[in-house]
Amino acid sequence: MTNHKKNKVHIIGIAGAGMSALAVLFKDAGWIVSGSDENVFPPIPEYLKKNKIKFSKKYSSNNIPKDTNLIVIGKNVHLSEEENPETRAALAWQRNLPAGRQVKSLPEALAMLSKNTENWVVAGSFGKSTVTALLAWCLFKAKRDPSYFIGAVPIDLKKSSHLGRGEVFVQEGDEYPSSNWDKRSKFLNLNPSSVLIISGEHDHVNVFPTEKSYIQPYKKLVTKIPKSGLLVYAKNSKNSKEISKHAKSKIISYALEDKKADWYGQNFKFSKVTSFDLMNHGKKIISIKTPLLGKHNMENIIGAGALLLENKKITPKEFTRAIEKFSGIKRRIELLNKKGSVLIYEGFGSSYEKARAIFEALKLHYPERRIVTVFEPHAFSWRNITFLPWYKDIFKGLDEVIMLPAVSRGKKAQGQLSSEDIWVEAKKHFPIHITKGEKETLKTLKKIVKKNDVIALVSSGSLFGLTKSVPKLFNK
Repeated sequence: MTNHKKNKVHIIGIAGAGMSALAVLFKDAGWIVSGSDENVFPPIPEYLKKNKIKFSKKYSSNNIPKDTNLIVIGKNVHLSEEENPETRAALAWQRNLPAGRQVKSLPEALAMLSKNTENWVVAGSFGKSTVTALLAWCLFKAKRDPSYFIGAVPIDLKKSSHLGRGEVFVQEGDEYPSSNWDKRSKFLNLNPSSVLIISGEHDHVNVFPTEKSYIQPYKKLVTKIPKSGLLVYAKNSKNSKEISKHAKSKIISYALEDKKADWYGQNFKFSKVTSFDLMNHGKKIISIKTPLLGKHNMENIIGAGALLLENKKITPKEFTRAIEKFSGIKRRIELLNKKGSVLIYEGFGSSYEKARAIFEALKLHYPERRIVTVFEPHAFSWRNITFLPWYKDIFKGLDEVIMLPAVSRGKKAQGQLSSEDIWVEAKKHFPIHITKGEKETLKTLKKIVKKNDVIALVSSGSLFGLTKSVPKLFNK
């Protein structure tokens, strides 16, 4: 990797999961890093502080160092040129650029940092953070010193990004637009040698109004894989097979238990530690043990194994040893308390599939326990009339449901639902409890939670601070 000790980068929107990971990559590469953000919430500010990266907590044109070489601007409604004074200053700065200075989006900056490596891109509507972390962890445990970029905070790896000395750079590839001025999907700026497609389930309706428009960027992504490269795709995930047809490289499929896939699992025994056999074309490769929860995570392990072993980067024994010690990603069915009879998990529920995966995983691994959820309809899709039917059965099989308000961010979009609209619809299908903040939620939990219950805190937002106060309440 090239050393850029004298170079300075300023990151606007630095406290996002992906942007903070990018900040650490620049620091690893020897750059001096500064940045700014507002209305931030854990765990990112603590993560930046741990990595000794300071940032301003109020946007201002004065935040940009006069001698900076590069400005990276995030993709967020509050970072638009119209709304953000710092973005306006950065883009004005770009229009009058001296030689050697530039403005980039996150994926453009990532492509710049990974131009000399063998890049593996993990893409899909769900599971990509977990699988990216899983691949990086396995390579790390096999002493391959990979570079990696994860758009979330891993539990086992010390950082969510790293510039290593190994040949492989594992990257989480996002289908969301690159920036407020570049509508291309982020992953189309990357240069993959291998791609793993987990799913193509329609998501981000505010950007991709139809399923056809959603999978179009994925088709373009797989055409970027060179003929000498590899595409690994989930055989039974929606749209993934159709996407795979556009690749010119070698193509490998994987599935949970489907023997028609190239890689699959067999002899599953679900428990606190789940075990199964990893199979390739009918042949047992290795036995796997994992503390991860849910069938979706077993399939994630199989997909990661297919990519690693087909590319001959590690041995089956190295793979199974690494999996046994892999704890996952923060906020992805993460156990928040180690003591007490009530287990408390946090899950990232930004879509129907992600939320259902959380609930089904907990029911699968704890069949004898009651499942109580605190649910915040935070993501755009949960607050959009198009996806109102999600509330018909999202809470199916749960024992108690507490619903928080839908806090809108930015201007009210077309088809956006109010909290009351959502509560009325959800009540038609499930006897929910409504709370409007942290104190009221804690009070309700004290009333309804019984010994040996499992609590699932589900949101893609801050959950009003409940991820800290709920474990504290039940650890007493």
